Amino acid sequence: MEDMIFYDRLQFAFTITFHYLFPQLTMGLSLIIVYFKWQYLRTKTEQYNDAARFFMKIFAINFTMGVVTGIPMEFQFGTNWAKFSELTGGIIGQTLAMEGTFSFFLESSFLALFIFGEKLMGQKLHLLTGFLVFLGSWASGYFILATNAWMQHPVGYEVLANGKFVLENFSALFSNPWLLPAFLHNQMASVVTSSFVVASIGAFYLLSKTEEEYGKLFLKTGVIFGLTSSLLVAFPTGDWNAKNVVKYQPAAFAAMEGIFETEEGGAEIVLIGQPNMVEKKLDNKIAVPNILSFLTYQEWDKEIKGMEEFDKEELPDNIPALYYSYHMMVGLGTIFIGVMALAAFLLWRKKLYSFAPLLWVIMFLFPFPYIANITGWYVAELGRQPYLVYGLLRTVEGISPTVSSGNTLFTLLGFVGLYMLLGLLFLLLVGKAIHAGPKPIKH
Repeated sequence: MEDMIFYDRLQFAFTITFHYLFPQLTMGLSLIIVYFKWQYLRTKTEQYNDAARFFMKIFAINFTMGVVTGIPMEFQFGTNWAKFSELTGGIIGQTLAMEGTFSFFLESSFLALFIFGEKLMGQKLHLLTGFLVFLGSWASGYFILATNAWMQHPVGYEVLANGKFVLENFSALFSNPWLLPAFLHNQMASVVTSSFVVASIGAFYLLSKTEEEYGKLFLKTGVIFGLTSSLLVAFPTGDWNAKNVVKYQPAAFAAMEGIFETEEGGAEIVLIGQPNMVEKKLDNKIAVPNILSFLTYQEWDKEIKGMEEFDKEELPDNIPALYYSYHMMVGLGTIFIGVMALAAFLLWRKKLYSFAPLLWVIMFLFPFPYIANITGWYVAELGRQPYLVYGLLRTVEGISPTVSSGNTLFTLLGFVGLYMLLGLLFLLLVGKAIHAGPKPIKH
């Protein structure tokens, strides 16, 4: 049974990790594309229109990969997690169906119109199609996070005699106190990813001395969007999310912060440390006294419960992974703010375009927002364990008892091989688009 749970979780973790590489870019990039198109209508500067077309090509490649890698995850609900689907399908099926019916078709339909219909529609309608692509991509994120928010903090449900969950209050799904903070935090994080991608392409063009005018435009846009979104990820959205975890999942919060014993006179915030699960302490820690209590409750000496206060069965089942994921996310977010703040300062001083050291940093930093986003998802999912639906349905109760661990491992290996090929194809297509550049081909 333990092997079965491990391989079921591992397969879903792998497929969702690979899948989320793509929508985290499309959601943020759609906003920047709308900005470029709006700037073109406002200024009549052709560079903005070229930039919108160029990044929509990259958006389309990402979107396609997101669709291809997203479909297997839904099949896993029926194969590896059949009991979970049977018990909760009456609730999560509604938000997932809305995501597919409304968001996906809105996004895909108007994506085609944006790519192929500019001359036919005219510029104002072209902007409208870009905005509808943006709306569809963000609505998709909203419905997915509404599903996840119910699993993190279940509301508006009733449990029938046969153990199935049914929806008692439809509006409660979308007024869930977990949803809005998670959605805003997630969307700002996706803008961080897209901003670094845009800025890194700009830095590449400047360093290689190709497409330099577009390089300046991309770099400037990426830095402005990047600094703004990096700050918003930390505050207020990150702070809001953390306070939700304190309120609704206090055991997960203690594990995230590495608090083994209750700190009555004010909790310190740990900058560096390694969880020692044998001795129940953090080794080699560097901490600042009382800061965590102040950030959480705005009181310097407020008590924060440690993991010792909770039953062992209620604690997350992989505390080190949760702790390291959380600290990687926070640490990278802090680095993003610092890099983008320095870049914004140099941009204001008109020195950014010629300051090669920072251009190299920006160019090579673009994978790290992906890592921060993925570890952020790990924090949410590892923190919810050992439950699929927090406090109601344990993970062991949601698996498919007729699917063996051997079958799951075999299909996992197949996913690894297939996704490796898809990843190489994706890199080839995006690299080709970047090499071709944003200038339109003259006929």
